[in-house]
Amino acid sequence: MGGVADYPPHRKILLLLFASLGSFATTSFIFLPSLSPLWPLCALMAIIANVGFGASMVALNAYLPGLARTSPEVVALRSNDMADNHAETYQKSIARSTAHISAQGIAIGYAGGIFVLLMCLIPVMVLGGTTWSLRVAISISGLWWALGTVPSALWLKSGNEDELGFRRQGIGREIVMAWKRLGDMLRPSEVKRLKNTFWFLSAWFLLSDGFTSITSTAVLFASTTLHMPASSLILVSILSPLAGISGSLLFPRIQKRMGWTNERTLVWLVGGAALVPVYGCLGFLLEGSGTSFGGLTTPGEMYGLAILFGGIYGPFQGYARSVFSEVIPRGEEARWFGLYSITDKSSSFLGPLIVGLISDATGNMRYAFFFLIGMMLLPIPILLWCLDVASGREDAERYAEETERSGGRGALKDEEQRLVSDDNNEDVEAEAETERR
Repeated sequence: MGGVADYPPHRKILLLLFASLGSFATTSFIFLPSLSPLWPLCALMAIIANVGFGASMVALNAYLPGLARTSPEVVALRSNDMADNHAETYQKSIARSTAHISAQGIAIGYAGGIFVLLMCLIPVMVLGGTTWSLRVAISISGLWWALGTVPSALWLKSGNEDELGFRRQGIGREIVMAWKRLGDMLRPSEVKRLKNTFWFLSAWFLLSDGFTSITSTAVLFASTTLHMPASSLILVSILSPLAGISGSLLFPRIQKRMGWTNERTLVWLVGGAALVPVYGCLGFLLEGSGTSFGGLTTPGEMYGLAILFGGIYGPFQGYARSVFSEVIPRGEEARWFGLYSITDKSSSFLGPLIVGLISDATGNMRYAFFFLIGMMLLPIPILLWCLDVASGREDAERYAEETERSGGRGALKDEEQRLVSDDNNEDVEAEAETERR
């Protein structure tokens, strides 16, 4: 849907449509009793909810570059002709605004997540964890999702069809061209034109899986090795996003004080996250030493690591999105954020799968920490020595300008023009037939 959402009037419509579908599917769990023949519909509702969430996030993320370009700081520089006369200062301002908006979005999202988690715990605890209580909790999250969509419906602006040279096309053709562009953007010629964009995606493929694997492995390790009860795991699940809120709001200030770029800040965050599995590996050194603390051998350490990891994971999500938004073509944000989402989801099973295989083979989940260290460290050379954000920004702008000059929206410009030409030929033939009659 990314290519369709790049058409300005469609973006907000698609955002609200998929958010509404997802929230409705989530809320509908309350109407599906476990003893009812309709119970299997829960699987369908879960699929619809996940598709709705993923598609709505693609449309939402696509707003980020445009919001950054219209922030007060950037608008002030543009009004003073800084965009042309001091291009480097102007680009740094856009990068700071992008990181700031992205970080605020992550912090607000974490705050909302903690609130609805606490709300969902109420029926589960009062009703004793029955199927009915779980259905009520899931429905509460669906209602909260619907309520959270209201600000987007009220405040996000809808684009106009003249924006960026877009021309009116039927929704059917938009869908067809979106699929064609999706296949075309992975051609070697496109990879060469936007090599820094794909360098980042290759790092993102590993990083997204690494962070997800650390999260899932930590929960399993706490449950099976440290024998922490469900109440303790709930506390961990609250402490981590709370720290994520603080980290998301704190790191932009640290970045400004240290003078780091967005990508440099991202590297520091990845390095910090790698310390979590490194600390877990220290447990091998302390085995048999008689030490009762250290190396993730006690539940208390899990609480501390949850705070550390949450304080890193929150800003990491914001800065990853910010860096990517700097190296994608203007006017094609939804299409590229669609690929960003696909890259994230396509790797999400690899880490947990390998962690499971290591645990089964060794009988000790702690050995999986070595794999997690590698997952976190491997992308760092890509971010440091392969990714050039300044060059990637220039390539993306050149790509957008070439697309605008050609009159197209994506890489399949010739194909789109052929379709338009075919329609014109059909119109001419129809007029000629009418004249003959």
